[in-house]
Amino acid sequence: MMSEIKQPKIKPGVCIPWEEKRRELPNITGDEELFKRIWEDNEALAYMYIWQVLLSF
Repeated sequence: MMSEIKQPKIKPGVCIPWEEKRRELPNITGDEELFKRIWEDNEALAYMYIWQVLLSF
């Protein structure tokens, strides 16, 4: 039974992973780690906001 449970491809706390978003962006000429860190920070806030809205109602 336990082997039938599929693990999610997206880690908890993420709506759109950086790897997926990176494919949508044009070539980054600056520091890609900075872009990634900012994306993941904003992503975490969006995820938390969604959960707060869902739990509030």
